[in-house]
Amino acid sequence: MMTTKQRKIIHIDMDAFFASVEQRDQPKLQGKPVIVGGQPNSRGVVAACSYEARKFGIHSAMPCSRAVKLCPDAIFVPPRFDAYKAVSKIIHEIFWHYASDVEPLSLDEAYLDVSHSSEFEGSATRIAEAIKKDIQAETQLIASAGVSYNKFLAKVASDMDKPDGLYVIRPEQGETFISALPIGDFYGVGPATETKMNRLGVKTGLDLRTKSRFELAKHFGKSADYFYQIARGIDNRPVRSTRVRKSLGKETTFKEDVYDKTVLLEQLITLAEKVFQQLETQQFVTKTVTLKIKYASFKSITRSYSDMKSFIQLTHIPTIFTELLSRTDAGQQGIRLVGITTSNLLKANSKEQKDQLEFELY
Repeated sequence: MMTTKQRKIIHIDMDAFFASVEQRDQPKLQGKPVIVGGQPNSRGVVAACSYEARKFGIHSAMPCSRAVKLCPDAIFVPPRFDAYKAVSKIIHEIFWHYASDVEPLSLDEAYLDVSHSSEFEGSATRIAEAIKKDIQAETQLIASAGVSYNKFLAKVASDMDKPDGLYVIRPEQGETFISALPIGDFYGVGPATETKMNRLGVKTGLDLRTKSRFELAKHFGKSADYFYQIARGIDNRPVRSTRVRKSLGKETTFKEDVYDKTVLLEQLITLAEKVFQQLETQQFVTKTVTLKIKYASFKSITRSYSDMKSFIQLTHIPTIFTELLSRTDAGQQGIRLVGITTSNLLKANSKEQKDQLEFELY
């Protein structure tokens, strides 16, 4: 009997994203109630606000005139979408380092499918921890993460311990967790639907589970099946990527600077074995490999090898990386980090690969 591999889904949500970017870029705003959006006493609305502002009951989409009454000392700043997009690009590149599929929901949140990742021995929790650390290191911003076996629970989990949260809902915990979840905390249940649910006596996930498909369809139409399934912890929606993976790689930092080329090559082969295992799992083939080196001086360089006529195999790596290392100062300068990245990826057995193979055979 075939068994379906349990999915591992992570939902990442940046904490008070727009406001946090403003506080990062303007240190004088740190620790202050910051509102990003329209000006006080204007007809504009709050686009985002810092956690210091939230303590006063301020939230996104609130009229600015109402916000200034709740917190007269709030600091209003106009949005800088170019700055937010720049940060978003960085965090989404981090997502792709770990996940086979990434589904952005907005500039600051996304679903990640890490079911096939070999990072941290496949532990989704440790992967989420690493993503949070990478985001903080690269952007000086804080993210929260939810980890579970489907999108619904991962999304709910990411809100559980904000800010700087990491909440895990395991498969065996799903139904119990949902039973106690207030219906207003269900993703997809807005104020109007919550009111309607309450009229039907549905205040928690357990209450929702008592309703038949027929009864739910009577009141909620096409959403009935979604609610019926979610009440039982079932959500089979896939993580839908909006782009094709462009690269896949791994790197490692040495505890002490390395001068021996043999040691460097051995480490690169070890990294390559892991990368090519991921390529196979995710059904990709590659035509380009890149060596990354960071010297003891912290200067980083890359050296690449491409073969446009055929696909690079793991058995080619020792020869390729021996040549790439010869084009660096390895052996002369200390090396603190090495990495390998594969790019020019094609889906295995895709039309592009078949066309390429036919060309090679001809």
